[in-house]
Amino acid sequence: MSNGAPDVSLLDGEFYAGDPYPAFAWMRRNQPVYRDPKPGVWGVTRYHDLKKVATTPALFSSAQGIRPDYPAMPYMIDMDDPEHRRRRRLVGEGFLPKAVSARGPSIGAICDYLIDRVCETGHCDFVRDLAAPLPLFVIGDMLGVQPADRPDLLRWSDDMLRALGSPDDDAISGAMTAFAEYTGYITERIAWRRRDHDESDLIGILANAEFDGDRLTDDSLTMETLLILVGGDETTRHVISGGMEALLAHPDQYDRLAADPTLLPGALDEMLRWVSPIKNMARTATADTTLGGAEIREGDTLLLLYPSANRDEEVFEKPEEFDITRQPNEHVAFGFGPHFCLGSKLARLELREMFSRLLTRLPDLRLADTGPLPRRAANFVSGIESMPVTFTPTPSRAAAGH
Repeated sequence: MSNGAPDVSLLDGEFYAGDPYPAFAWMRRNQPVYRDPKPGVWGVTRYHDLKKVATTPALFSSAQGIRPDYPAMPYMIDMDDPEHRRRRRLVGEGFLPKAVSARGPSIGAICDYLIDRVCETGHCDFVRDLAAPLPLFVIGDMLGVQPADRPDLLRWSDDMLRALGSPDDDAISGAMTAFAEYTGYITERIAWRRRDHDESDLIGILANAEFDGDRLTDDSLTMETLLILVGGDETTRHVISGGMEALLAHPDQYDRLAADPTLLPGALDEMLRWVSPIKNMARTATADTTLGGAEIREGDTLLLLYPSANRDEEVFEKPEEFDITRQPNEHVAFGFGPHFCLGSKLARLELREMFSRLLTRLPDLRLADTGPLPRRAANFVSGIESMPVTFTPTPSRAAAGH
């Protein structure tokens, strides 16, 4: 900080990996729609301004891409209606409430399997062993990926997301390789599902779905499954790890939640608000307009700063406090408007199944004394990369006769 003004770099992953909240607070008070002069983008920091942008797609378009430093990609998140609506209608078949609810038992079984692998040791890396595998296994199962292929799925997801906003040539090269390998893998499976009219998994459902004569092409289906993979894997992973970090930093709330499972739904919403794993998405102004006192010009790029909106003092009482009983809690972790997260119900189900088990099966879990937790320096989706924890060893379900 200098002269009270913050050091802001809205496209720098290090800015988000550090502590951006004092800068967000300053912007909300002084320049709520803040122009970062170096990249020339606007940061939308306040809740109601962000909601206006997200719910007015005719004025603030997604079609130029939701990443300010990358061109638009051919998947629905980088589209406006009517093409966005068409894609979402087709892809949404796999995320209907009934279809998601039916996955509860299998997701619970995955949680138990992951906990079984570490519970007898008394220690683990919470991210590597619990938070990261869960959403990856769930998405992999939905896509019909064989268990032996899960490590490839994780590697492809990590490598592609790591390159976003990175100037590192090795990261960009790794992302290109990962994309090529993923495309080859998924294309082969799409062909099998179309040939056999197999709808036993999400790829099969999407490959054979048709509404009013509309079907997804192979290229479209590849891109939409990629969006499901990266979006569903990385975001939920960071809410699990960041949510547990917040609980461990507030042991009174941890104990209260463990004693009263009815508090879990509200606690999960507070974790989502607190972590805000998606740091921003971009919109492009389609005409000159005014927002938050700023003069926006046609063609300008605006970043929706979700972590800032989720700490807006005009909407949340004591927003800098973590409170599992917070009511109301209309956070924006899943976005607003036509691009509201398609996988929100699945993410909530994964969080519920994992935390309900962690609180009962590893009740005294705590951070190992290893110093500051490393966080991914990324300007899109980021969170804790490693979190060593310890706990009293407990028997696995097999050892306990389950």
